[in-house]
Amino acid sequence: MDDVSPQHHAGEKMAAHEVHSDAPLRDGSRDEDGSRPSGQDAHAVREQHSDNQHAHGHHRVYRRRWFGLLQLVLLNVIISWDWLTFAAVSSDSAEYFHVTETAINWLSTAVLFAFVATSPVVLTTLHRGPKPAIITASIFALIGNWVRYAGTRAGSHGYFGVVMFGQILIGIAQPFVLAAPTRYSDLWFTERGRISATALASLANPFGGALGQLIDPFWATKPSEIPNMVLYTAIIATVAAIPSFFIPARPPTPPSASTTPKPTAVLPSLRFLALNPTFWLILLPFGVYVGFFNAFSSLLNQILYPYGFTSTDAGICGALLIFVGLAASAILSPLLDRRHPKPYLRTIKLFCPVIGACYLAFIWAPPTRSLAAPYVVSSVLGAASFALVPVALEYLVEATWPAASPEAGSVLCWTAGQLFGAIFIVIMNALKEPGCSSTKQCEESGKHSTGWKPPGSMWRALIFQAVVALAVLPAPLLLGVRRLGLGAGHRKGRMEAEDAEERGQVEESGEAGGEGGRP
Repeated sequence: MDDVSPQHHAGEKMAAHEVHSDAPLRDGSRDEDGSRPSGQDAHAVREQHSDNQHAHGHHRVYRRRWFGLLQLVLLNVIISWDWLTFAAVSSDSAEYFHVTETAINWLSTAVLFAFVATSPVVLTTLHRGPKPAIITASIFALIGNWVRYAGTRAGSHGYFGVVMFGQILIGIAQPFVLAAPTRYSDLWFTERGRISATALASLANPFGGALGQLIDPFWATKPSEIPNMVLYTAIIATVAAIPSFFIPARPPTPPSASTTPKPTAVLPSLRFLALNPTFWLILLPFGVYVGFFNAFSSLLNQILYPYGFTSTDAGICGALLIFVGLAASAILSPLLDRRHPKPYLRTIKLFCPVIGACYLAFIWAPPTRSLAAPYVVSSVLGAASFALVPVALEYLVEATWPAASPEAGSVLCWTAGQLFGAIFIVIMNALKEPGCSSTKQCEESGKHSTGWKPPGSMWRALIFQAVVALAVLPAPLLLGVRRLGLGAGHRKGRMEAEDAEERGQVEESGEAGGEGGRP
């Protein structure tokens, strides 16, 4: 085919890409220590591989996969931008709509709760494939953006209820694309490209939030410019959403033997995950750390203002949090994709303690009233958090394949992250010290503040954040501990399918060579 990638394209060098794969799978998947499973587990992997062989017979990667991946990236960027549209200009937004800043904060929090409420539908939609989910997200994002704009233009000060409704529609759109990367990478990429593909699509979400935080204040320098800001965002969302209807649904042939041609049904997948200790040991820290990242990035201005930091200082701190994280993931993900076997557990056990330590260190960073402390801690936190996300998601798929559909664990993990994020924002706002009625007042009073707990500070909220972040740290550290019965079942099932295909091809080549050499 004219759009088939060469074997070396995108770092996915595998002989299995463009050759027949008729060799049977030998022994199913391996436990983490390399031992073979027996019984039902091995049979499930052999059956999965057999489906691939009989359905397709050969494997290819296609250049068209990049169109769908680019569409996932664009939608994650714009929907995250929509989520935080009003967060960076909360004071001006509150003045324009004649509401409190707390009400403006709920525009962001409502998106998180809408995500959670939509998750059951997301599971069934993604089970049919990533394209239906991408189209659904595009439709809700389009409608939500233009409803918001209509709400800003209704009357002289807008209609806040209509804007909130638009935000909820955007919140409904978000899980369809935020939970899609593992399903998409499983369908279109080989195991030497999946971490990078998942990272690119997943981390577009915080990148979009960073763009909103940086650009929106320039579009809305005063309350009367809020409608124009929403209009510009709606136009960008429209341009980003329209191509969704034209992306390919699935490749003509699977990229590798480890692609899931017939994902396990939703209910059996959920039952399997509910009884799988690996899933819970990943879900808990993933949900908590994503939740705190959402809360921390949303409240960063309010955390720094009482200690004399300016809006520019807070903006740079947020930018470091995001862009250093993106750079770290951009470096690490391709390196991990080239490793075989993948060092999933070592990576998870390295970065989780770093994240916990960063939340602990940030308790004392703002009171120093020095730019160095929050900048350094935020940079390290962003690097560790962004590097961890795609690794954790891909490891969860590997550890539960083929008994659970690739999208099931991803949807549940992201849902937990959004739910925890919404709860943490509410709790941390409640723990704020009294004395400031608005962020502008906190910024002004902070210029003359002293001590550890000035008016409006979030000292207690930072302590709460650190305690919970450290409390869940044992969970990822227990992954793979065989003495506790946690090593069994940590399969690298998809990689084993790849290995089996390569072994079969080598044996076929040897047999062919031997036959050719006979008289």
